[in-house]
Amino acid sequence: RMIEEVEIIGIRCRLNELLEERGMTLTRLAELVDLSIVNLSVLKNDRARAIRFSTLRAICVALECEVGELLVLAPGD
Repeated sequence: RMIEEVEIIGIRCRLNELLEERGMTLTRLAELVDLSIVNLSVLKNDRARAIRFSTLRAICVALECEVGELLVLAPGD
């Protein structure tokens, strides 16, 4: 089901990979960006349908990444 949703939206969130690369936990990211673990988990598991620019910016600042490293086009698009 998750793969189907990614294909419909056409964008994949790489939050899980970026957290692993940086050795950061979802809990720590939640503290840094002042968001709930539940909301970040939705992003991490590629279930999000939308994201606020302010949230996107906060995550990118915390992870020291660019938007294009976090959000990528799903394969086939």
